[in-house]
Amino acid sequence: MRTAYLTHPDCLKHEMEIGHPESPLRIRAIEEALIHEGLMPHLERHQAKEATMDQLLRVHDKAYVESVHASSPKSGLVHLDPDTAMNPHTLKAALHAAGAAAHAVDLVMGKRADNAFCNIRPPGHHAGKGNAAGFCIFNNVAIAAMQAMEVHGLQRVAIADFDVHHGNGTEEIFRDDPRVMLCSTFRHPYYPYAGANSGSERMINVPLPAGTSGASFRSAVETFWLPALERFKPQFMLISAGFDAHIEDQMGGFALREADYAWVTQKIKEIAAKHAGGRIVSVLEGGYALSALARSAVQHISVLTHE
Repeated sequence: MRTAYLTHPDCLKHEMEIGHPESPLRIRAIEEALIHEGLMPHLERHQAKEATMDQLLRVHDKAYVESVHASSPKSGLVHLDPDTAMNPHTLKAALHAAGAAAHAVDLVMGKRADNAFCNIRPPGHHAGKGNAAGFCIFNNVAIAAMQAMEVHGLQRVAIADFDVHHGNGTEEIFRDDPRVMLCSTFRHPYYPYAGANSGSERMINVPLPAGTSGASFRSAVETFWLPALERFKPQFMLISAGFDAHIEDQMGGFALREADYAWVTQKIKEIAAKHAGGRIVSVLEGGYALSALARSAVQHISVLTHE
């Protein structure tokens, strides 16, 4: 498989408080693991473009986008919410993160890649139409979905979100859009304290308790995600790839392991092969235990690269 790998140096320059878990080390850990495991030569590397204003405004309110631009500091930090801060480089990082997701869709739709992984930050799935939240500024996966629909004319796009936190921003953006299905497993009750009671035939929310094992996660995917995706028949699969449900990630409180990420990626890949011509774009969300993040991402990307 031709797997595109998208990132940008500006994504390394976004830093919040000292010791903040959402740090540039996350991107570096994944890259170093890909090199160590011999996968990097098999990926087609692309420098992510910046998201355009049109791409941002398909997803976010104009007033919010303008406020993010206006908030970009000349020095120091500016907080958009208690968990999400901007330094002087954050705006560029966020634009490249969102742009990577849209760029990856273009590469796959243009048959220049079979699938893609975006090693980007800041993450995106908590960002709503008009707000930052939970380390997220622009909703990268939502921008990718809108690129697939508005530019490439697709009518059915599915998002699989296996981050330990519910993708509440993604749900808000697409709750009333019949073209989009969101499948999300997440710890409940837990941040952002959403999703448990808002499911629908297209919002496939699967709340799971703290300590959820790989076996229980797999059962949830098989019971809830896969039948819904078969009914929906997506023309494109997007992945909010959060690796913070790993047993070593103290911020998550789940007990998944690398093999579980490989398994769910394979299941998504089978759905994409059946209904979407194999088209998949995966964007990095959470994952804060660096070794576990790196090992899990390698397994995820390895499945994408193999037939």
